[in-house]
Amino acid sequence: MAEGIEAGGHKQAEWRTDPARSGAGGCIGDIGTHAYNLACFVTGLELDQLLAQLSTFVDGRRLDDDVQILLKWKGGAKGTLCASQVAVGNENGLKLRVHGTRGGLEWAQADPNDLWFTPYGETSRLLTRGGAGAGADAARVTRLPFGHPEGYLEGFATIYSEAAHAIRAAAAGEKPDPAVMFPTVEDGLAGMKFIDAAVRSSARNGTWVRLK
Repeated sequence: MAEGIEAGGHKQAEWRTDPARSGAGGCIGDIGTHAYNLACFVTGLELDQLLAQLSTFVDGRRLDDDVQILLKWKGGAKGTLCASQVAVGNENGLKLRVHGTRGGLEWAQADPNDLWFTPYGETSRLLTRGGAGAGADAARVTRLPFGHPEGYLEGFATIYSEAAHAIRAAAAGEKPDPAVMFPTVEDGLAGMKFIDAAVRSSARNGTWVRLK
């Protein structure tokens, strides 16, 4: 989308750049929310405030195609979020880094089987999907033997099967396994609040705003 392909009838670009179909956010709603959801899910943190700059680099485009955001989480953690539809030379590029007082984590969607864990003052450790140290909860949703690539499509299958477990349990009048996890309506609402706050902040020339 580094060029105005929506003007030529490109179906995916058309709806992504149309406020009537995509709402107030372009890049922020299309891909920025994925990074935000991932950060919330992995850290368990709740966002308090953000400062956003939503930019449109392609002439004539009606929605943002590049996003830069500073984040303040409840409890004091700070973060940054970058998303772009015009970063030439990059593919999907979804990546998460978490840094704490006791260590750091790094994961990239391009290498979904690998998680780098660095305890403070120690050598970085590579944890692999289904490998040693992954834990029972991770093993429960591992679909292929370790050493085989498992990623994007299998992730959707895992979400659907987790939801199915919860539905079957509810139908039987039982509680699902506490380890069962899947996105909820509340997660979707949180994403919409994130988009709204980012749009409001950017419209105010990048001021700090709280999520409503």
